[in-house]
Amino acid sequence: MAHILVIDDEAAIRRFLRISLVAEGHQVSEAVGVNEGLAQYRHLNPDLVILDLGLPDGDGIQVLQMIREHHQNPVLVLSARDSEQEKVRLLDAGANDYMSKPFGIGEMMARIRVLLRQRAGASSGEHRHFPQCGLSLDTSSHKVSLHGEEVPLSRKEFALLQALVCHPGKLVMQTQLLNDIWGPSHKEDTHYLRIVIASLRKKLGDNPQQPSLIETESGIGYRFIGS
Repeated sequence: MAHILVIDDEAAIRRFLRISLVAEGHQVSEAVGVNEGLAQYRHLNPDLVILDLGLPDGDGIQVLQMIREHHQNPVLVLSARDSEQEKVRLLDAGANDYMSKPFGIGEMMARIRVLLRQRAGASSGEHRHFPQCGLSLDTSSHKVSLHGEEVPLSRKEFALLQALVCHPGKLVMQTQLLNDIWGPSHKEDTHYLRIVIASLRKKLGDNPQQPSLIETESGIGYRFIGS
């Protein structure tokens, strides 16, 4: 069971989500605006936030930015704004996932399960160190270092690296990575994966032509080879 905070000014959507989430065994709290949402978040420290953008006293991105200043709890953005530019803006600001209104409750529950599994894995306190390549990854603090120097990664970059190092030397399929990190509706969005892989390689100094950390099986998946 998880404690989920729903921040949305539409009573019908809050009621619909509450019924569905409680049926899944979750505890649900609600807020209708930016100020109430932040107050509830600080008081409750929920396991996951479902966040609308069009709130009566401001933009939901203000809530997201405040959360990301201190916490890494998953945030699923729910909004009528569905342009690709808007989705990229929210993901870059720290959202873990994005769903457009109207939405299907089955897909919503599936995405929540993915985010909660990721959170459970990240909170396990597992530390992985690969002395051969000098890479260290701490899931509890979301920190990565290379040869003793910290490498700042975005949430998606960290999640992708973590997914690969959990299976050293083994090919991880593109569809699995997209499902686990972006959710089941993004299994065909391989461009998301290419963008994050390219950024991750750049930060880690890994030459894609002669990789020492991440190897590509073109059109199939990726393999961590730094072990």
